Amino acid sequence: MTWFLNFLRGGAVGTSEALPGISGGTVALIVRLYDDLINGAGHVLGGIRLTLTDGVRGRGLGAAKEEFKRGQWNVLIPALLGMATFLIIAIVILEPIVHNHTQIVYAAFFGLVLGSLPIPYQESRSRWKLWNYGLALLFAIAAFLLLGLPRVDVVISLWTVFLSAAVAICALVIPGLSGSFILLTFGMYEPTLTAVRSVDIPYILTFAAGAATGLTAFVKLLQYLLTHKRHITMVILTGLMAGSLRALWPWDNQALDGPETPMFGLIIAMVIGLAVVTSILWLERRHTLTAQSH
Repeated sequence: MTWFLNFLRGGAVGTSEALPGISGGTVALIVRLYDDLINGAGHVLGGIRLTLTDGVRGRGLGAAKEEFKRGQWNVLIPALLGMATFLIIAIVILEPIVHNHTQIVYAAFFGLVLGSLPIPYQESRSRWKLWNYGLALLFAIAAFLLLGLPRVDVVISLWTVFLSAAVAICALVIPGLSGSFILLTFGMYEPTLTAVRSVDIPYILTFAAGAATGLTAFVKLLQYLLTHKRHITMVILTGLMAGSLRALWPWDNQALDGPETPMFGLIIAMVIGLAVVTSILWLERRHTLTAQSH
C-alpha cells in the first residue's frame, strides 16, 4: 500500500510538470514528497559520484555502497515510476483536454498553491523573525518578475535542447518554479511535446542528458541546504511559491490559449482548490494533535 501511495504521489508531481506554470516542486511539497525526493536523489547521486571516483582511483567502494543504501529506494523508485508514467499520460492524453479548459485548471491550481503557502512556512521548523518575512517578500518579487519575462524563441538545436533541459529540471525541484513554464519561455515547450509524441530519439536522449546534468549539479546543493540551512531555505521557498502565483493567474498568462471562462466559474475553481488543500492541512494537523495527545 505504501509503494502504491508513493507511486500516486510521484504521479501527482509528474502530472503537474506537463502543465506550464504549475510547479512540480510545489506539488511535491503538498503531497509531502519533497524532502524524500531531494534526500534520496542526493544520496544516489553521491553514490554514483563515489563509484566513479573510487573506481578510477582504485579505492574501495564502501562509501559509495553506504550512500546507495541511504537512497530511500522504497520511496524513490515508486515515486519516479509514478512521475514518468503520469507525465507521459498527461502529455499524450490530459494536455489536449486541459487545452480546452485551461483557465479553470489554472484557477484551481491558483487556489491550491495559495492554500499551500503554510506548508514551507511550517516546514521551516523555527519561528520566523521580521527579516525572514522581508527575505521571503524579496524572493516573491524576484519570482514574480522572472515569470513575467517575455517569451523568447531560441533556435532549436541539440545544444539548446540540452541547455533548456538542464535549466528546466532545476525548476522542477524548486517549489514555485515550473519546468514546463521555463520551456515555454524559451520556446521549447511545443517542440518537446512534439518530440515525445513522435518518439524523436535524438531529441529525447539529448533532453534526458541535459536534465540529468542539471539535476546532478543542483540536487546535492539543495540537499545540503535542507539539511544544514533548512529554516532559511524554507523561507526562500515560501517566497518563491508566493511569487509563482503570477504564473497561475487565469486572466493574464502567456501559457493560456484556450477559450475564456466566465469569471464566476474561475472564482469557484479557485475556491475549490483553496478548500481542498486547506481541508487536507486541517485534517493532517488534527491527526498530528490527536497522535500527540495519546
